[in-house]
Amino acid sequence: MDSEVPAEDEEVRDSLPADLDVAAAMGDYVFPDNSRRRIPGFVYLCLGIATLVLAVVADGSPLVNGGFLVGGAALIVLGAYHLQAGWHVAYDEREALVGATRAVGFPIGHASAQMAWRGLRSRPTWRILLYSNESPPDRRGLVLVDAVDGSIVAQFVEDNPEDWSTG
Repeated sequence: MDSEVPAEDEEVRDSLPADLDVAAAMGDYVFPDNSRRRIPGFVYLCLGIATLVLAVVADGSPLVNGGFLVGGAALIVLGAYHLQAGWHVAYDEREALVGATRAVGFPIGHASAQMAWRGLRSRPTWRILLYSNESPPDRRGLVLVDAVDGSIVAQFVEDNPEDWSTG
């Protein structure tokens, strides 16, 4: 017979594992630089060149066929894409928020930043969603800030249509 007494609901506590505890995190979060894409780009280029060399050197071998040529060419194209898309992120989210604040022309209350990539070359761009500093906010805006040169790509500002009176 089991002599263990079940715990009462008030005694059960749920807690986060130590590696997920935000309060224990030290320092600011740094968004990874997009130029890290160049590392796999060089790896793909080297593998593609090695595959093409192998296909040419072992041309008569039963283990090497035309797929090596196609695979090597594909790796080279993929490596070249990674190299050209490896933009250096020169403007972090704080600098993007300052630029967005200048662009909208009103004092900012709450805001959030999200990294996105635009275009075929995957240029990094900050999406800044911001609200005016009134309570509740009268205005809101969305500003796209280029993370490479800090220019304003696009902006949209409107009166806040949300009704927060029944909050």
